[in-house]
Amino acid sequence: MTSVTRSETPRVGDLPTPPTMPGLPVVGSLLAFRRSPMASFDAAKKLGDLVRLRFFHRRGFLVSHPDLVKRVLVDEHRRFGKQTRGYQNLRLIVGNGLLTSEGEFWKRQRRIVQPAFHHRSIASFADTMTASTERMLASWRSRELGRVEMEHEMSRLTLEIVGRCLFSTDLSDASDAVGPALTTVLGMAMDRITHVLQIPMSIPTPFNRKLMHAVAELDRVVLGIIEARRRSTERPTDLLSMLLEAKDEDTNETMSDTQLRDELMTLVLAGHETTANAMVWTFHLLSQNPDVRDRLHEELKNELAGRSPELSDLKRLPYTDAVVKESMRLYPPAWMLGRSTSEDLELGGFHVPKNSMVFISIYHLHRDPRFWAEPERFRPERFLNGEFESVPKHAYIPFSAGPRVCIGNAFAEMEAKLLLASICQRVKLEGAEGHVVTPEPMITLRPKYGLPMQLSWRVRD
Repeated sequence: MTSVTRSETPRVGDLPTPPTMPGLPVVGSLLAFRRSPMASFDAAKKLGDLVRLRFFHRRGFLVSHPDLVKRVLVDEHRRFGKQTRGYQNLRLIVGNGLLTSEGEFWKRQRRIVQPAFHHRSIASFADTMTASTERMLASWRSRELGRVEMEHEMSRLTLEIVGRCLFSTDLSDASDAVGPALTTVLGMAMDRITHVLQIPMSIPTPFNRKLMHAVAELDRVVLGIIEARRRSTERPTDLLSMLLEAKDEDTNETMSDTQLRDELMTLVLAGHETTANAMVWTFHLLSQNPDVRDRLHEELKNELAGRSPELSDLKRLPYTDAVVKESMRLYPPAWMLGRSTSEDLELGGFHVPKNSMVFISIYHLHRDPRFWAEPERFRPERFLNGEFESVPKHAYIPFSAGPRVCIGNAFAEMEAKLLLASICQRVKLEGAEGHVVTPEPMITLRPKYGLPMQLSWRVRD
């Protein structure tokens, strides 16, 4: 990677342009990216640590080295905003919540939400997480299931957990509506991001009507939570109460229903969708690696002896922790980050103009052979034997990095480990015969055709 120090750097506009990904006239790499974002990034990263891509009238740059990732997300994060096609389309779903907002507004909202994710706060959620998982397992038992659709089951489970932990609300009855609506909006948002032309949402095309119908379905659930709490005389100590009681320092006004809706929608998306995907990929990897699955079960059997895990147990489950980390290395739920440059700047010794898009493919960063031994293999022990200590810090960023690091990262990791421990000590899950598992890079990384699995019980209740 070319390194240019500040004292040696010539005027930014005089710096060279990085290698450019070959593309078609006018549209550049847009059609190839639309066909396969992963294949496009895979081809681009072979050209260097910073590669220029052309997307119709916009310039894009793929960043593929941890040092440059650190500059974008940490050192110079103020120069890299969120005015990209991706975030513009995400705003159709989550509005101006923590994920998509910027500047002083984002700082204010983050300060309000932060206490709900302090260590002491999330520790109180552990029992709720395991209790919800036990209810799911009891449901499986009552139905005498031999086959389960893990994507559906994990979506229901994580939605219930988000509802109970953050909003003191049982969302079980809403899962059948939320799941399909979320699948629709994420897929259609990705379609709009990669389309040559973006038709304004004000034009009632069949596509736009379908997208807005799905968003309205999510709104119905989220606004219902807000309305029910406003009517209630009870004020549980949860995130929703924090949001309802927060006041603007200048105006002394509380949040509007629109602001509340945006924050709740963001938390439902981030706290439900991404964790569900992380669990699905973990179960898939375990089914493909029986030696890892057996070692995991041995740890759980020795430490838990069939009982539900508690928060205090997690420190005695290092292999469980390593399995979760390794799964998120190979299949990071948020597989890609996008930023936009607010000014002309130098990056990696090259000129990156103002209003350019900057991409970080977490998926490819986590599989780069320069930083990872046997990068395509599922080897949880890399997080136990000291091997991970030699990996550059910003070569592993499943929750992003810098000031915009995922606010719920500790919540998500605790949840994933408790769910994994609860489920894997009770049941053995095998991949469904003949089912092909293919990653589908939408806003999040999902298995394209779901994940049906064959279930067998390890122990009797």
